[in-house]
Amino acid sequence: MMGSKIFGFHSRQFSFLLLLFHVAHGDMSYSLPEEMKRGSIIGNIAKDLGMKTGALSSRRARIDADGTDKRYCDINMNNGELIVADRIDREGLCGEKASCILKHELVLGNPLELHRISLHIQDINDNAPQFNEERINIEIRESAGRGARFVIEEAHDADVGQNSVQQYNLKKNENFILSVNGNTIELVLEKELDREKQQEMNLILTALDGGSPQRSGTLVIHVTVIRFLYTHLANLFFSLCRKMFGNCCFFLSPWCYVVSWLW
Repeated sequence: MMGSKIFGFHSRQFSFLLLLFHVAHGDMSYSLPEEMKRGSIIGNIAKDLGMKTGALSSRRARIDADGTDKRYCDINMNNGELIVADRIDREGLCGEKASCILKHELVLGNPLELHRISLHIQDINDNAPQFNEERINIEIRESAGRGARFVIEEAHDADVGQNSVQQYNLKKNENFILSVNGNTIELVLEKELDREKQQEMNLILTALDGGSPQRSGTLVIHVTVIRFLYTHLANLFFSLCRKMFGNCCFFLSPWCYVVSWLW
């Protein structure tokens, strides 16, 4: 008899707790682009829950952020709309992750009811590709053969997916073409260099993303053509001259050698 009373008490207590604390298992998911203005409409909470608009106010509905003090969405109690409450910068929140989801919780009272809200933040093309430097300098020997390759550091884009770097273009020039293999960017010497004709040149490399509108970043590659062998021999002979003859001035050209004594 006593056990029956205890069982009845616990049953009533359990039923009371169920009435007081009802947790909804259905999550609500919304997709929205980053950088929407504050107050922009994400969806309608009241309609999605099948509730009358006035019920949100009477049940003191509120949005709580999950794991952070910052709320990125809120409820308009007048019409039940879920709205943007603060600036959402996808790159700042999720970096280069393919998926960016912000978790919030809708809390309703009388009885207590919880609903998980997932905001799927879509990337917009708000960043342009960038190289680490706007200009780089490289030296290439005049004797470099056709097909010689020179690695160039790739560009980076804070955006993801199609909005990240998709292609590279090298402005047409007489000597070089571009080779792109995955993340490896190379200048390929197609026509041998002639220092007598051109000692220096600027190559323009452009990185483009796949967004709309398309964005781009530019790198200037300053190439200096050097006579590596000539310079090396000149230094070698000048050093030998100093050791053998003392103070002398040594001039070296591709056609002749001239030694002039300095007294």
